[in-house]
Amino acid sequence: MAVVRSVCVFCGSSGRVHARYRAAAAAFGTLLAANGMRLVFDGGHIGLMGVIADAVLAGGGEAIGVIPEFLVARELAHSRLTELRVVPSMHARKQIMFELADAFAALPGGVGTLEETLEVITWRELSLHDKPIVLIDVAGYWRPLLDLFDHLAAERFTRRHKRLFTVAASPQVALDAFAKAPEPSLEPSPERT
Repeated sequence: MAVVRSVCVFCGSSGRVHARYRAAAAAFGTLLAANGMRLVFDGGHIGLMGVIADAVLAGGGEAIGVIPEFLVARELAHSRLTELRVVPSMHARKQIMFELADAFAALPGGVGTLEETLEVITWRELSLHDKPIVLIDVAGYWRPLLDLFDHLAAERFTRRHKRLFTVAASPQVALDAFAKAPEPSLEPSPERT
């Protein structure tokens, strides 16, 4: 089974979302800290990003943020993290988050969350890594994306999408999925994309 010590979490920056999404982010952060798993995330203090980081820190866990300079300039960086890495670009952010992570989880979010999630799924489909990826499907949030993946498969644009990621109905199920994931066998190398 995979040893997951560090989880990269993609999630929304909007603070105007339903309370159930905030509750799921807080619950997942609490679980990460309680299980000794380090949070790697976008480094912001707003929206679900701030909620999960605050929960990890409140539980005594580690939270590493990776944020581009232009977002620091907008005063969006979380100020109380274990570590904040400021990088020159969004591309550098994603590369460093990938390198720091043993696994990935996607909570509800917007276009940025979708883009980051699809990129690590794409890298896995291309056999550039085989780190576990879990979509935390709070109240069916990811259902439209799952339907799209089924459509892609039906139209023969992908064959193995059901093996690329796991769908978890709750933060606890996501944590259980990490525990059951096989040990990665590929040498991670997304820089080849």
